Amino acid sequence: MHELQSRTLFTISMSLDPVIEVGDTPAGHRRVFTVSGGHFEGDRLKGVVLPQAGSDLLLVRADGSAQQDARIVLKTDDGAMIVMTYRGVRHASAEVNAKIARGEHVDGSEYYLRTVPFFETSAPKYAWLNQIVAVSVGERQPNGVSYQVFEIL
Repeated sequence: MHELQSRTLFTISMSLDPVIEVGDTPAGHRRVFTVSGGHFEGDRLKGVVLPQAGSDLLLVRADGSAQQDARIVLKTDDGAMIVMTYRGVRHASAEVNAKIARGEHVDGSEYYLRTVPFFETSAPKYAWLNQIVAVSVGERQPNGVSYQVFEIL
């Protein structure tokens, strides 16, 4: 077996509209975060996160962990459209979760936020994105979220 290797793909920051509280469902406590915009930048691609074209259907599970299920649309600086989907998990102490819920800034080292993004595009220049696996390390901001996204080699 080979050791896992990666390289930075890009950093992405997204602004989020106020949360939509769906409430307690059979699956857990559902909250919806609509993405209101953002930007991403890396060595091989950069651009903006389209506003109102994405959301995260966050599920707070019985164990207090939050499960992400997000779909967003990226537009590169040269006009290509890329759909980015990701699932992930955030878990923290009850105290840290309460701070995040109140919109306070909490350093990313105080909790675990990891996702697995996948990409879909018709742009020939970025077709390689359709064939990679990526992981990200995230940090919740008072009005948004940011991730460092890595391509797994």
